[in-house]
Amino acid sequence: MKVTEAVFSRKTVRAFLERSVEDDLIRKLLEKSSRAASGGNLQPWRIFVINNKSMHSFLEFQKNWTQPETPSYAVYPKNLKEPYRSSRFKVGEDLYALLGIDREDKEGRFKQLAKNYEFFGAPAAFFCFVDRQMGPPQWSDLGMFLQTFMLLAREEGLDTCPQEAWAMKPESVSRFVEAEDELMLFCGMAIGYKDEKAKINKLVTEREPLDIWVKFIRK
Repeated sequence: MKVTEAVFSRKTVRAFLERSVEDDLIRKLLEKSSRAASGGNLQPWRIFVINNKSMHSFLEFQKNWTQPETPSYAVYPKNLKEPYRSSRFKVGEDLYALLGIDREDKEGRFKQLAKNYEFFGAPAAFFCFVDRQMGPPQWSDLGMFLQTFMLLAREEGLDTCPQEAWAMKPESVSRFVEAEDELMLFCGMAIGYKDEKAKINKLVTEREPLDIWVKFIRK
């Protein structure tokens, strides 16, 4: 698979098949992903994999996910300005419209939200942590690492869902994986094989035209 094919076939998958993923394959992908760019070669990512038995154990442990916790960080800025606010609003509305869930259907929206905390049925996942000492430059390293993993996963026929929603549950996740106190939960990553029949996986998010966010300087 060419890089371009991996980029265009990668998407946020929210419904997975029950087909299992081997630990050795995840290990191979993580090892390759560690070649992602990293300023000063700090390699700030710290990864905890759950799969097979540990996935079942975690879902049982996390079944009371509605219990409030102190978030790791604010996933979105307060008072999000345009055009960012509209972009975020639209993708949510498009998703619920695709599923036939009305704005007034609070129960339906809550049930869909709850699937975040079941990894959308994925058989495997990992949590990405970062040392609390690290700053924004190292957070960008995490993004490059995670993107590299997602593209390599596509090469192997796997699909993924990066989930910042897990930043809302740092205490319970850290307790389950026994993460050191100096580590902060950044996100989760669902890993598996896409359910091609699931309506939710038909969602295609829009991207802004190049002219909106690119300026070629000609002096």
